[in-house]
Amino acid sequence: MRKTLIAALALAISSSAFAGTTAIKPKLVLASGLTYPTFLTAAPGDETRLFVIEKRGLIRIIDISTATPTLLTTAFLNIDALVTGGASVSDEQGLLGMAFDPDYTNNGQFYVYYTTTLNIVARYTRSATNPNVANATGVIMMSWADPYTNHNGGMLAFRPGTRDLYFGTGDGGSANDPAGNAQNLSSRLGKMHRITPTVGGVSPYYTIPANNPFMGGGTTADDTIWSYGLRNPWRWSFDRDNGDIYIGDVGQNAVEEIDYEAVTAAGGRNYGWRCTEGTSCTGLSGCTCNGATLTAPVRTHTHSAAGGYCITGGYVYRGCAMPDMQGIYFYADYSSNNSWSFRMVGGAVTEFVTRNTELQTAIGGQAVNQIASFGEDGNGELYIVDHGGGIYKIVPASGEVTCPEPNPADLNGDGVVNGSDMTIILSCWGAPCADINGDGTTDGQDMTVVLSSWTP
Repeated sequence: MRKTLIAALALAISSSAFAGTTAIKPKLVLASGLTYPTFLTAAPGDETRLFVIEKRGLIRIIDISTATPTLLTTAFLNIDALVTGGASVSDEQGLLGMAFDPDYTNNGQFYVYYTTTLNIVARYTRSATNPNVANATGVIMMSWADPYTNHNGGMLAFRPGTRDLYFGTGDGGSANDPAGNAQNLSSRLGKMHRITPTVGGVSPYYTIPANNPFMGGGTTADDTIWSYGLRNPWRWSFDRDNGDIYIGDVGQNAVEEIDYEAVTAAGGRNYGWRCTEGTSCTGLSGCTCNGATLTAPVRTHTHSAAGGYCITGGYVYRGCAMPDMQGIYFYADYSSNNSWSFRMVGGAVTEFVTRNTELQTAIGGQAVNQIASFGEDGNGELYIVDHGGGIYKIVPASGEVTCPEPNPADLNGDGVVNGSDMTIILSCWGAPCADINGDGTTDGQDMTVVLSSWTP
């Protein structure tokens, strides 16, 4: 009876999602020193460094431990000699993505996606003597042929709370997916894949999750496929708070799209390319256009001045500097320089906002006009990677703020104490997982701490 009453109380006082009302602007972090940067990330638990990919084949470190960020002279990793392409703005080849192992602190492993005559996913390790340098030699985990130089995908990331590594591949290039790769389950092209890297060990350096949707069963499907029907998922991301997937899939001649997949969704989704571009029928074969078995995008943008021509998927904001922006997904268009945001609620887009006036000009007056990628630092704050060489942090327009010291009652770290934290209390009831007062169990005393710290 007591737990029932507690659950009812939590439901009654659970707060609704904040509306994103803070005015925002980019703030210049680094103005020069980078050549065609294409991605930014941070190592797990690292709040002092940003790792930035240069498309030609380098990973650089920006030290953000002081008020004036510094680009380290020596590259963290230099595989320029291995990488094909990456030498111009229009070149879609090169070093395209990286992801740190969830246990990077202990095992030093990280993963990169790059192009040679093949497309390659490889594993590298941190130097045992210098944390700012990686060992020069890695191991190839997977490779596959790609018939053209464009549409390479390249993003890879671990689903939060797991050791499952996902990576997105383009359809192989040219126009209209001439070989029908995106709808062909025997092809690695035009897909999202899921593998589980091993720690150390020998080839193939990964296992395949037993519940991958096309695992076994006597079919010719690639066992690593998670979903398919994608044209070029250049930048996609996980919501670090709940594991939902947001995919920016680059269109062809008419429509750009954002696809969404809740963490509870089963694998095996078909996002429609080459039968659909957005929700528009292409007239090409491979599936039934807008059929019941296809998953439609949650947002589309036509090729126009108000829309876009090359979508750059972004991230859901989970930082602490702008609490009312919690849960809002930011994304942009590389070619038109337009930018937008929205919030997913119950599988539907809400609070859609055009962000051009806020994000096209930085606080110092710099033009932000080639958004190749977004990125997250160790605290979940968002950054813009400008292909022209600049790195910008998204901050309140009134000026950057320092995150407050963590409130122990803020159990999910979203900067507020509300119904989400109460839900954690209830789910941990009688166990130590939400023990705020340190008595070894989650109980009414911990609930009292949450209620006394409630965010108005």
